[in-house]
Amino acid sequence: MSSMRTTFTLDEELAERAHQLGVNISAAARQGVADAVRAAMERSDREAYLRHPEPAETSWAGAEAWGEP
Repeated sequence: MSSMRTTFTLDEELAERAHQLGVNISAAARQGVADAVRAAMERSDREAYLRHPEPAETSWAGAEAWGEP
């Protein structure tokens, strides 16, 4: 997968604290964006499902019955 360079603004105090604690800001930003994209996709999928839900499957109604009823 190729990478794309981007810039963003970070609160100076937070950046300094991250530096003091050895936090890799680039890695943390990548993880944060990945998490945000995953959450947005989940919301989008859920909204699409709610707009067009799958019909209930009725052909399996008797599949759980074993042997004589």
